[in-house]
Amino acid sequence: MSSSPLASVLFVCVHNAGRSQMAAGFLSHLAGDRIEVRSAGSVPGDQVNPAAVEAMKEAGVDISAAEPKILTTEAVQASDYVITMGCGDACPVFPGKKYLDWALEDPAGKGVEAVRPIRDEIRTRIEALIAEIGARQEA
Repeated sequence: MSSSPLASVLFVCVHNAGRSQMAAGFLSHLAGDRIEVRSAGSVPGDQVNPAAVEAMKEAGVDISAAEPKILTTEAVQASDYVITMGCGDACPVFPGKKYLDWALEDPAGKGVEAVRPIRDEIRTRIEALIAEIGARQEA
């Protein structure tokens, strides 16, 4: 059996400090090394949103060491799935990639109470994504 990942997923939001970091954290946590995970931002922030870090910690996922990264063409080209979260047209489009746009509230400037529902929505979407990727591999 091959040890290569089933797919590669790139999460993109503007600052790569909240939604995309939470999504990457959940996907890494739930899929392990079965799926390659990347995240990036069109205008990366200085640090991951502390409320996002705290909300994820409550869910048993540690993203405290994550750092915002700039979106590159290479990251998009290396990914099978590109999931955008409010970055509009900043993401380059290449044939053969599956693009999804997840309309999620931006947790920037919000406290952990407001971030929890966003976190929970992301987890639900990640679980569905893992199921979709698994189903595509079996097809």
